[in-house]
Amino acid sequence: MKTKILFLSIFLLACLLGQGQIKVATVLGDNMVLQRNTEVKIWGKAKPGEKLTVKAGWVAGQANTTTNDKGDWIVKLKTTNAGGPYTITIGSPKEKVQLKNILLGEVWLCSGQSNMEMPMAGYGDSPINGSNDLLLDADNDQIRLYNVTKAISAVPVDTCTGKWSAATAETASGFSAVGYLYARLLQQRLKVPVGVISSDWGGSAIEAWMSHETILPFTEAYARTTQAKSAVNQRASNLYNGMISPIINYTIKGAIWYQGESNIGNYKDYVALQAAMVANWRKDFGVGEFPFYFVQIAPYVYGNSKAINSALQRDEQFKSVSQISNSGMASTIDIVEEKNIHPAEKLVVAKRLALWAFAETYGIKGIMYKSPAFSKMVVKDTLAVLSFDNVASGLSTFGKEVNCFEIAGPDSIFYPAKLAIKAKQANVWSPKVKTPVAVRYAFSNFPVTSGYLYNTAGLPVPSFRTDNWGK
Repeated sequence: MKTKILFLSIFLLACLLGQGQIKVATVLGDNMVLQRNTEVKIWGKAKPGEKLTVKAGWVAGQANTTTNDKGDWIVKLKTTNAGGPYTITIGSPKEKVQLKNILLGEVWLCSGQSNMEMPMAGYGDSPINGSNDLLLDADNDQIRLYNVTKAISAVPVDTCTGKWSAATAETASGFSAVGYLYARLLQQRLKVPVGVISSDWGGSAIEAWMSHETILPFTEAYARTTQAKSAVNQRASNLYNGMISPIINYTIKGAIWYQGESNIGNYKDYVALQAAMVANWRKDFGVGEFPFYFVQIAPYVYGNSKAINSALQRDEQFKSVSQISNSGMASTIDIVEEKNIHPAEKLVVAKRLALWAFAETYGIKGIMYKSPAFSKMVVKDTLAVLSFDNVASGLSTFGKEVNCFEIAGPDSIFYPAKLAIKAKQANVWSPKVKTPVAVRYAFSNFPVTSGYLYNTAGLPVPSFRTDNWGK
């Protein structure tokens, strides 16, 4: 019996020794992209009091650190211009761990609910337009993908599940379509490696992506999302704790966000919630006011096409741009499907987000990237003359009839309105309204129209209203 116990003890000891003492953070790994020309963190766990060295292939010398009493360790490394592949070696007197095939380039976080999570392969009865053609030439070692596996937690955790992979038809097909296509556009234009971290969950509420300290002051939102009946992906802080907290040491360039459908019922506090979430993330990632580009939700029936719940939420999202520094919004008003909440034109979404990044983050001149924004209304007899910002070359309907304008007089009753474009202005009128007081454009859950209003760059005017009547 003693002999058996001795052999078992030796076997267990050998297994423990074979597992190694040095552990790197779960979001770090072979094939990753680290942000170029900045300072990045490499971190993990080892024995308490262990002396470690960290050597990166792109710089001379090494960084030294000693684990704390919990075994945690972290070092900061300066990165250089885009390039690679490189190796990072973490060593102790008894052990070495290597991270291989690492590139330096641009790193973006993409997050949100199902329209961000939606993979290139699509969902059942919800395709991605052109996905197969896009996947045919997806093989690109300069694009690296990391998908954070869905996880919830009542408290912040420091581990997640995922794996860095080079883009191929196989890896891209299961990855966020908006995230992958955004990375693809950036890589094609910037000619540097691009890494994308996808952390998203369909049906999630914005409250779930905020830390406990951040959501707590929003008493109504907190109470609403901490009820026993709250879905796990809508419960306050659940997804921040399980899917953002583990990656906050990872240096990113910026974030793209596609969420809002699950918050239509409480649209009134969405501006403040989104601004607070962005401030929360910026503080925790510790890389300054990184760019935050988000998607305005598309129209959808939501049980009643003529109701305005969705339009009210879109209106709040539009207001967020002025409340969040270094942010931008991509409108999807024109890529709609009445009975499908997941529009198929994800390449259009990615392009509109990328235009913001090219112009604002990477300083590319000469491109239009902002949607036209309603600025003022002047009444001239029976005409409502509307002016817009971001229409340098004027407005256009691209030859289609736009029949989603409405106009109201002093009685507050809206009637379908006619449209005539005069260069950078839009004239709106109706025979039934002699004295215009208010105008609405595409301001319903799902506006029925043949066409939309754009600037000449093809960027759509988001839905808007000049009144504040009702909700």
